[in-house]
Amino acid sequence: MSSRPNILMIDPLFPGMKERLEQHFTLHPYTTVENLKSIAPDIRGITTGGASGVPPEIMDILPNLEVISVNGVGTDRINLDEAKRRNIRVATTQNTLTDDVADMAVALMMTVMRGIVTNDQFVRAGKWPSEPVPMGRTLTKKRVGIAGFGHIGQAIAKRVSAFGMEVAYFNSHTRPESNYRFEPDLKTLTAWCDVLILAVSGGPRSTNMVNKDILDALGKDGFLVNIARGTVVDEAALLSALQEKRIAGAGLDVFQNEPNINPAFFTLTNTVLQAHQASATIETRTAMANLVADNLIAYFTDKRLLTPVI
Repeated sequence: MSSRPNILMIDPLFPGMKERLEQHFTLHPYTTVENLKSIAPDIRGITTGGASGVPPEIMDILPNLEVISVNGVGTDRINLDEAKRRNIRVATTQNTLTDDVADMAVALMMTVMRGIVTNDQFVRAGKWPSEPVPMGRTLTKKRVGIAGFGHIGQAIAKRVSAFGMEVAYFNSHTRPESNYRFEPDLKTLTAWCDVLILAVSGGPRSTNMVNKDILDALGKDGFLVNIARGTVVDEAALLSALQEKRIAGAGLDVFQNEPNINPAFFTLTNTVLQAHQASATIETRTAMANLVADNLIAYFTDKRLLTPVI
């Protein structure tokens, strides 16, 4: 084994990142738990994505694991309590993807409300001008409820306000520095708004927080946008609401069981679907990849993290 720290790569690395890390570390792509066992005692660090995290069966067999560097901001698939107990440091790429994720939320909102995808298909099918052109909904003066008001939620609020939309937010606590209205009850916020945008963290506390009751409160003229986690939404309830037109539409970047999403979504004309691409710009993914490497290098150089979670 090399004298350089051994790093387990759970997810594929962004182009150029692997070469940079190889200058400092010995890298081991993850395949199976069984294959990992032979080198498990040598692994001192992990690179992973927010969607993959670190499954318990991997963390449990790495006795000398010291640090996890996440390419993303989600830590819901990492047992942070166990990491704290074992003094395993965790870092994310916070503050690098806020603007792109907020942009995607607005893009999904505009696309589903204005019917951009359905109109594109209408034109490509040669139906214009022989058939009536489908109409969309205006954004101006509509009410936007934002569930989750961290950096991303606040960036979304700034953007939709520029369209003349009214904003209120639901969060675990109020944001005294914000001038937007705080609503402590999600169902009350949903009944008030025309568009509900989900920007909450994943994890047990938010699992299925958008259920049938919330969707019924959103109503037949309401739109749902999710750039948070697929687990936040009860998908069976959402599919039913979309199929029965009990809500007007949805813009979705995340799903349960992604990338193997429920094929029922493919038949819906009142949805816009993305492949978990909110942060997927060349600029942001490059910055994220560099920060993943920077956190590992900083930790093994002087035991510090640039963007620590714990």
